Amino acid sequence: MKYLVTLCGKDYEIEVEKGEATMVAVRDATVTSAVPAAETPAPMASSATPASGKRIDAPLPGLVVDIKVSQGATVKKGDVLVILETMKMESSIVSPEDGVVADITCVKGETVEMGNLLVTLA
Repeated sequence: MKYLVTLCGKDYEIEVEKGEATMVAVRDATVTSAVPAAETPAPMASSATPASGKRIDAPLPGLVVDIKVSQGATVKKGDVLVILETMKMESSIVSPEDGVVADITCVKGETVEMGNLLVTLA
């Protein structure tokens, strides 16, 4: 069976001949999707699409356990914006660039799906 895996924004097609596919730990990278290649989904649309600015979307489903910034805050590349918990593991969602927090669309305690808008940077 063939799978399409998106790793750090780049798509890779992987074929599994026998047995089953299992999760593989990848250091310093995030697998954003792994779906059968024939069933590649259309890009997710969010009801809260920013008019302008850099979208920071949830790279995986989880529980918002903390929001480390406030609206109007100046952030640097690598600053932690939101902490998500998935399967009892915390993941820090960091700023991909310098900017100002224009909008925060998640709340502490909320469950989010992969692709949901968390923060918008101006």
